[in-house]
Amino acid sequence: MAEPGSVGMNADKLEVVNEKMENLLAENRLAGGVVVVARRGKVVHFEAYGKRNLATNEPMEKDTIFRIYSMTKAITSAAALMLWEEEKLDLDDPLSKFFPPLKRMKVWKDGNLIDIEREATVRDLMRHTSGLTYGWMSSKPIREALRSAGVLDRNKKLVTMINGMDKVPLQFQPGSDWVYGCSTDVLGGVVEVSSGMPFDEFLEERIFKPLKMMDTGFYVPANKVKRFAANYSYKDGKLTLKDDPKTSRYLENPAFKSGGGGLCSTATDYMRFLLMIENGGKFEGKKYLTKKSVKLMTTNQVPKKAGWVTIGKREREGIGYGLGFSVREKMSKWDPDRRLGEYGWGGAASTHYWISPKDELVVLTLEQVMPYSFNTEWAIKGLVYDALMD
Repeated sequence: MAEPGSVGMNADKLEVVNEKMENLLAENRLAGGVVVVARRGKVVHFEAYGKRNLATNEPMEKDTIFRIYSMTKAITSAAALMLWEEEKLDLDDPLSKFFPPLKRMKVWKDGNLIDIEREATVRDLMRHTSGLTYGWMSSKPIREALRSAGVLDRNKKLVTMINGMDKVPLQFQPGSDWVYGCSTDVLGGVVEVSSGMPFDEFLEERIFKPLKMMDTGFYVPANKVKRFAANYSYKDGKLTLKDDPKTSRYLENPAFKSGGGGLCSTATDYMRFLLMIENGGKFEGKKYLTKKSVKLMTTNQVPKKAGWVTIGKREREGIGYGLGFSVREKMSKWDPDRRLGEYGWGGAASTHYWISPKDELVVLTLEQVMPYSFNTEWAIKGLVYDALMD
């Protein structure tokens, strides 16, 4: 922690973030949230707002536990790069090296299954150019195949689930396009196979314990349930309880450890991970990744022919993707408050983070509202940048 002025930020302008968050609460856009701002490795703003549970009137607190969904992806990508540095995998390894049945995968095109021109690789998984997608954003044949294979089924073990994906068609030839999907879940399986350790144990031993991410895991243990936030649905100005923390499925350890979206975490835990990335792979004297690996994560790795990041039908013009994070390649009307080189991502319950390397700035916003909303990020991003004094 540090005073804002000591790292070139205006304390009065950061106070406006509090006003904006209170406005979002008053508008019933969220039940509660947490915002953390760090510059030059020091946290200068860490505040909790509203309620973690509206029914019980429990306040949101700094150590509240959140479902972080796709913010899991960056952690899984970091784990894979650790193994790449140790030469236990290669970024251009085909998926069949780890899961032999996947050599039989086909591409769905114009109503037919066609042969793949080349296998998807570890690199494809990390930058979302594998052709693997999510059921909700794919065509009916792919959606039905994903359902039939039990992809992302919490009751299936990770490696077993992935080996059963050989009959799931790819949306396009690997490397030819970009699509958001279950690629990072498969990457979690790659980590498990190449490390020889269960995926969750690898994360615990190599990332969570050394980084002191004490509240991060694939479920919330009984002694921490009192800190677990409720999750809400937002529609037509109304918040409706979607997942009660006292009966949530996250209270049980799932068989399937989702590297694409399975973790729960706290603001402190996830900020420690982000500060490690922003610091070039080092944190508190320990090295987790090389600067080369961090550069691969934080610079666009998607071929030009694949275009910009597109979720559903909405293209995010100017946004590319590295081996773990989205990256601002050029300015556009999409999220105009972004800075060039800014990287980050979010989670399905409207959690989000961004890092601006040029400004040595890391910002984390956590809430629990579905479907995903940019409300908090876009409400405060310009305010945070405006608070920079140098």
